[in-house]
Amino acid sequence: MLSPAVWVCDNAMDTRQLIEDTATKIFSDHCDKALLDRSEQGEFADELWQQITANGFHQIGDAAGGTTAADTFAFLKVCGRFAVPLPMGELLLGHTWATGALAPCKGLVSIGRQHGDGATQVPWGRRAERVFAVQADSLAVIVTDAPDCVDQHTNMAGEARDTVAFGGETQQIVLNDDPFAQMALARTNVMAGTLQAVLDLGLQFAAEREQFGRSISKFQAIQHSLAVVAAEVAAAQRAADAGVDALGTDRFVAEAAASKARVGEAVGIVAEQVHQVHGAMGFTHEHRLHHFTRRLWAWRDEWGNEAHWQRILGANLVSLGADKVWSYIATRG
Repeated sequence: MLSPAVWVCDNAMDTRQLIEDTATKIFSDHCDKALLDRSEQGEFADELWQQITANGFHQIGDAAGGTTAADTFAFLKVCGRFAVPLPMGELLLGHTWATGALAPCKGLVSIGRQHGDGATQVPWGRRAERVFAVQADSLAVIVTDAPDCVDQHTNMAGEARDTVAFGGETQQIVLNDDPFAQMALARTNVMAGTLQAVLDLGLQFAAEREQFGRSISKFQAIQHSLAVVAAEVAAAQRAADAGVDALGTDRFVAEAAASKARVGEAVGIVAEQVHQVHGAMGFTHEHRLHHFTRRLWAWRDEWGNEAHWQRILGANLVSLGADKVWSYIATRG
């Protein structure tokens, strides 16, 4: 078991690697297909939630605990690899946004998009004790500690996406980095982790499945498909990392835009190719592939799809003027 106190290691072990290794062990033990099936039926993953809070994962990104924002997004990649059925991006960013401005919240924290006197698309809003509402084109977020779930909805992956009303007093917090872009980057890193999981499933299936007396991984068509997938996954990983590297800089929104758009494009290619590798087997409910691909298809549209972020990125480049575009693209600041 790991608590925030031991994240500040007195040995040579890298903090981020320790977080990733510990998370991988816990998620391997708890995030199985049965849990994902139950989650899609509306069951909250209480045991997994207890493991997350007991190990202090909900406090990753808190400088007082010896972790950074980069650790937050690295952890989200691990969450994506296991399709963790909890709003970890919302939880971690919410705790970070509240630091210094609000009292700590011991329960579930979630984030949605502001709509009137409430928020929509709030993951597990029905269970949240604190909800942040992100305002469009603003550095400010609205927060309430008395959310009132109005309507329960789900996305195409069966994940809770609720509409909540502000049930009590609200407070506005102004952030340094665009909160909408931060949420997009959180989705980007979760997707990057899930894309890796889909590639791994494709490689495993190709190695185990036999046709005409040999593994289908020996067929050139399958090798080509998996090579395309591997290239897309590698590009997605780098795109996600580039967005994280830009946190706190004046390039952040542009880098987050490029990251979300590029990873979204990878989703379409990877899901298609790996489902083809699996054949009819991959489309059955009994196989676990759909738990990952349906999440990818849902997440690519949350917090801005490719077209949304491409428009923002294009407008940003146009505003620079023709003489500055190349130097902006070719350098990191």
